[in-house]
Amino acid sequence: MVIGSLLLTLHIPQSRSLKDKRQVVSSLTARMRRTFNIAVAEVEKLESWQLAVIGVSCVSNDRRHADQMLAKVLSWVEEDGGGGEALLTGSHIELISL
Repeated sequence: MVIGSLLLTLHIPQSRSLKDKRQVVSSLTARMRRTFNIAVAEVEKLESWQLAVIGVSCVSNDRRHADQMLAKVLSWVEEDGGGGEALLTGSHIELISL
């Protein structure tokens, strides 16, 4: 079994409140779940207005499949960026074999 994790750091320049930020993050995470059938949640910077850290995870029986799936998610976020409202500033992929 392989567990894949992806950590995304986003900047939301138009956000002026936590409510603004949460609308962007909520929309982005919902679309990620729908599109890729993955587990996703905001994991850090919960009280920051313009920064969000989102964790994504998947489970697979193949290391290559898990890596490809997370790479597709990363590429999608780079291109889509929360509908253009969020800018990807950092990412980290880790695969754990059990």
